[in-house]
Amino acid sequence: MLIVDLMSGCGLRNGEAAAVHVNDIAADDVDRVTEQVIMSTRQYGPLKHRKAGGYRDVPLPARVRARPYTSCDNLSVGLCSPAPITIRLMKRVAPVIALGLSALLAATVPAHATGSRPLNSYGTKASYEPRQSVRSYQHAPRGYVPVFTETVSRHGSRAATSGKDGDLILGLWDQAAREGLLTSAGRRFGPDVRTLLAAMDKIGYGNLSGRGRQELRGAAARLEQRLPDLFRRIAQDSEPIDVVNSGEARAVASGNVFTDALAADDPALKPLIRPARTERDLLYFHKSAGGAAYRDYIDHDQRLAATLNSITDQPATRQAARRVLERIFTPAFVQRVADGEFSSIASDVDAAQAVYNLYAIAPAMSAEMPDGRALPMERYIAPRDAAWFGYLSDAEDFYEKGPGFADSDITYKMADVLLDDFFQQVEAKRDGTSTLGAELRFTHAEEIIPLAALMGLPGSTEAATPDRPYTYEDNTWRGASVAPMAANIQWDVFRKGDTYLVRMLYNEKETAFKQDCRPVSKGSAFYDLNELERCFGRAG
Repeated sequence: MLIVDLMSGCGLRNGEAAAVHVNDIAADDVDRVTEQVIMSTRQYGPLKHRKAGGYRDVPLPARVRARPYTSCDNLSVGLCSPAPITIRLMKRVAPVIALGLSALLAATVPAHATGSRPLNSYGTKASYEPRQSVRSYQHAPRGYVPVFTETVSRHGSRAATSGKDGDLILGLWDQAAREGLLTSAGRRFGPDVRTLLAAMDKIGYGNLSGRGRQELRGAAARLEQRLPDLFRRIAQDSEPIDVVNSGEARAVASGNVFTDALAADDPALKPLIRPARTERDLLYFHKSAGGAAYRDYIDHDQRLAATLNSITDQPATRQAARRVLERIFTPAFVQRVADGEFSSIASDVDAAQAVYNLYAIAPAMSAEMPDGRALPMERYIAPRDAAWFGYLSDAEDFYEKGPGFADSDITYKMADVLLDDFFQQVEAKRDGTSTLGAELRFTHAEEIIPLAALMGLPGSTEAATPDRPYTYEDNTWRGASVAPMAANIQWDVFRKGDTYLVRMLYNEKETAFKQDCRPVSKGSAFYDLNELERCFGRAG
């Protein structure tokens, strides 16, 4: 059961408060209210220490009570099992908070939001947010000082890799416009898409966007804030900062933006930042020689193809596609698309997928918009349909890059070259064969996702069995959490005498190593390097 505690009953939408009274909720508002619930769980967090009698039941209006509403109604068939929602209003309410609430959400309901949308609906195109405050990190055990840090970061937010989706859907839009078969919302769709395409064309398809640059500058600033003593030491001892990238333009640009931000904050670091170098075998391994078996798997594995087809080819997909298209086109025109009348597009699902892809990339392009805000592409896709297409995107990434099938490591084994490099850098520091102060790597989701699976990072620990495909209900893997834009993994190294401790951050959150590894004390974020070598099979 999903329990929602409405504190004062108004919704946060695009950062603004607007009155929404429980008794005024109509059936058509359910998606919007659920969307606000999802967002608020992240913004305000769960309320604890409840007292008996602190709540009173608030019935929904008759129009909504006509049938039980479940989380599945919002997220579509296949994502979850029905879970009745009980809405309760607190006796003591806050007059300013728009929708402050605690929600005990099933794993099927996305728990993060960006703007007014569930973050999970963006998949790996989700924009980056640090997962922990700079002021909340554990202190190293007494006597230990930072001596080294290393990171691997996905490039920041970017433009779409091509204009294919926009061109495809605009072909349909132009035809419908000529025939007068657009909805009122649909009349705005064409100009919005053309604005988005023009912005992406201007910076170059696949290239880093203004928002991506902001993400990387922020990450660089927080790195220095977390480790001020280390960067003072680097400057004082003239220790080099090594920079490595995949060779792809957006990864190269990400490294440049990140290191420029480091140098701007502390000019003493500028001469210590080495010219960036490219190592494709390390940071683009899915396309290098080491990824040959993986590429063969993607291209030819019948089980993979059958599984993904079974997930995509569900009635829920076609239903979601029709709802998406009917926000833009009249039902009669949508039926013509579904009937295959237009040779430019294979199906109504392909057309809706193109709309979803534009929706997902729009936040990444916010800085390029005339008003500096993301285009409101959510007006063309309801939350439940965005969630469904986000799930389909996650399923593809899960099977093609992540934990995949339980009886195979083909999707992530090749990431061992990157994990080896992490260990080698720390071991070289311990052994006195490295003078580096920092190692900074810039790569792609295709490398971050398998590395997370190989390391058993949170959300990447569960593979799927052939008889039980990946769903949101029984697997915690989410692209928006595992590898959003600018996703990163960081190891900080601390020394006391001959003992070296390692702390890991995942998207800037202190993160435990896999279960076999023992921290220096219960609940500590710090691990002895010798212990990590043991539990990762590198000792001996």
